[in-house]
Amino acid sequence: MSASLPAPDSPRHDPYAALRVPDFRRFIAARASFVVATRIQGLVVSWQLFKLTGDPWKLGLIGLTEAIPSIAVSLYAGHVADSIKRKNIILVSVALLVLCAGALAGLSSAAGGRLLAAEHLGTLPIYAVIFVSGIARGFLGPALFSYMPQLLPDRDKLANAITWNSTTWQGSSVIGPVIGGYLIAPLGVGGAYAVATSLLLVAWTLFGSLASHPLPAREGAAPDFRESIGTGLKFIFGNQLVLAALSLDLFAVLFGGAVAMLPVFAESILKVGSTGLGHLESAPALGSVLMAVLLTYFPLRRHAGRKLLWAVAGFGLATIGFALSRNFWLSMGLLFLTGMFDSVSVIVRSTLLHTFTPEHMKGRVSAVNNIFIGSSNEIGAFESGAVAKWLGTATSVVFGGIMTLIVVGITALSADKLRRLDMTPEKPNA
Repeated sequence: MSASLPAPDSPRHDPYAALRVPDFRRFIAARASFVVATRIQGLVVSWQLFKLTGDPWKLGLIGLTEAIPSIAVSLYAGHVADSIKRKNIILVSVALLVLCAGALAGLSSAAGGRLLAAEHLGTLPIYAVIFVSGIARGFLGPALFSYMPQLLPDRDKLANAITWNSTTWQGSSVIGPVIGGYLIAPLGVGGAYAVATSLLLVAWTLFGSLASHPLPAREGAAPDFRESIGTGLKFIFGNQLVLAALSLDLFAVLFGGAVAMLPVFAESILKVGSTGLGHLESAPALGSVLMAVLLTYFPLRRHAGRKLLWAVAGFGLATIGFALSRNFWLSMGLLFLTGMFDSVSVIVRSTLLHTFTPEHMKGRVSAVNNIFIGSSNEIGAFESGAVAKWLGTATSVVFGGIMTLIVVGITALSADKLRRLDMTPEKPNA
């Protein structure tokens, strides 16, 4: 008998249900501005460091520098998100990220604003700012995850809100790198950072306009930190469906991270410069947007587990193809496919987490998810940089794709509940 999700209150599907809620519309507008800003900043940082050093290893260190503080604070951040009003955490975290973006702009605005004061100061100040931003993101992730459902008047809009939230994130991820790539030439990296800072201020203002909701009710007294974290970990590791989905996504992202090496492909392999880099970075997100929109109108229901496994396998194969390609348009197409396949994984994982996690535990569960998935992007970037230093850039990406396929095979054999997952809503009287 296949695993299935709980039934919604109404079987009728409205693809715009969540967008009819004014606070949710403001929330995704804030997320859009935030993601565009951070994607601009991420592209500019990677381009700047590669131009300054010419070393793929330095690109890998970007991910590690952000992942270490994010992982270090994640469990505590999850406890905080279940103990303090989540809107307040969001505002403080985004404010700190505004200061970080402003610091990068300041570091990079001397002598014509091309490669900056960093030419004289070295790369250490840039990594220091990235480290601080990792702390802010460690607190922001659980707060955003657990706050979003509170904006909805009823639970039957949750699945639709998850899909729109993912669509907004991916759509903004398309726009951000393209803007960043086009900004570098006329404005220099300092000017590009300034644009990112302005967009983060817009996001902070929009988040501030949202209603402030109290924490969800819980049974009994609030637990202390150790008990709180233990409860969240026990929930994750005691639910095979959630754990399998997290693990699958973790290792796919960890090993399949071709994006971290895109500056090397753009500059040294495909020879398309910073503008081409912006397009390459946007291609996966564009594929994700298309898939997310399709899933908004045609939700993933029957045989969802099998489709998830095939999607992650497709991600691995497309990653291998990208590593071997020497044609810009073919590379764009293969990155586009990685985004489409990854979107399936993101939406299934988010739906499972939101569906099975009690409201008063969402901060802690999201913190574990952040360690599994959010930081695996950065650690995957470090892995790609380290392997690229040892084996070469293209070989490192091929290796990652092969490892992704191996992970899919192991998961398919060992996680029977995920393999048999069916997300078709059950009828209320069934």
